[in-house]
Amino acid sequence: MGKTVLVVDDSMSIRQLVKATLLTKGYNVVDASDGIEALSKLGSQRVNLVISDVNMPNMDGISLLKAIKAKPEHRFTPVIMLTTESQEAQKRAGQAAGAKAWIVKPFQPEQMLAAVEKLIM
Repeated sequence: MGKTVLVVDDSMSIRQLVKATLLTKGYNVVDASDGIEALSKLGSQRVNLVISDVNMPNMDGISLLKAIKAKPEHRFTPVIMLTTESQEAQKRAGQAAGAKAWIVKPFQPEQMLAAVEKLIM
């Protein structure tokens, strides 16, 4: 059975692009449009890795990251931030919250897949 990746982004087109990229490598993909929906989906299934946008309505990506890491069952789940944010302060906030990688949009699918393959267990 393939590994499951949760893709969180308020842009449906980005979710579809990331999902299509991951499916080419045999990953199972679950998607959510914001942090609140992502947390509900995390509680209902096994997720091996999370890819999240930073700027989203309802719950932003950094808040989502902190909420994921606060859950004992997901403390070690790797999280990749996929965002238009390239400011060092934002990157540092993401790292401090537990992000394992920071990929700036627009992204190269190969770059994202390399990060996923390196981090997924």
